[in-house]
Amino acid sequence: MRTLVTGAARGIGAALMAEGRARGHDIFGTTRTGDGLQLDVTDAAAQARVAAKVGLLDLLVCNAGIFIDRAMTVETLTADALTRTFATNVTGVFLTVQAQLKNLRPGARVAIIGSQMGSSARAGGNGLAYRASKAAVANLGLSLSVALRDRGIAVGVYHPGWVRTDMGGGSASVDTVTSARGLWDRFAELDMDRSGEFFEYDGSPLPF
Repeated sequence: MRTLVTGAARGIGAALMAEGRARGHDIFGTTRTGDGLQLDVTDAAAQARVAAKVGLLDLLVCNAGIFIDRAMTVETLTADALTRTFATNVTGVFLTVQAQLKNLRPGARVAIIGSQMGSSARAGGNGLAYRASKAAVANLGLSLSVALRDRGIAVGVYHPGWVRTDMGGGSASVDTVTSARGLWDRFAELDMDRSGEFFEYDGSPLPF
């Protein structure tokens, strides 16, 4: 599959790139800085430039995200942290899909990397901005699955597991290779029958 992965410089994004190439897919990855396709997902003009360079895609993986309020509480969470989190984790996903629509034909797939922390059934008292943004992006994925159904484009939302990355921390339970392998298995299964669903990397269904 000809694939674009956002947020591919490190962590889950880098692992998705490596696993996809190992499976023989043609992979493009975006990073905020450095070599390759540079993209700030909150920048609509940059999104348009990347879409023009990439061309037709079979799979779009919206992976770029931030978790900046890990240590913030109800008392210390700031408006700036909320704004920045939603700009990247929600608006950034929408702008990515919107910019790449011209590159997605019937049969194409959109995979949104969400989190179980965004599931309303798994609410918690920490990471309030992150949790809210992941709840919003899961809802966005569900709505996009409806909006794009007539175009034959399937949309899935996926929890990568609690992964040992800079974001997940060293005590997380899943390594990046295991997460990436599971996610690629889910991407391969994504079709119109599964469009609009929320899964863990291992295939377990999650409630919105």
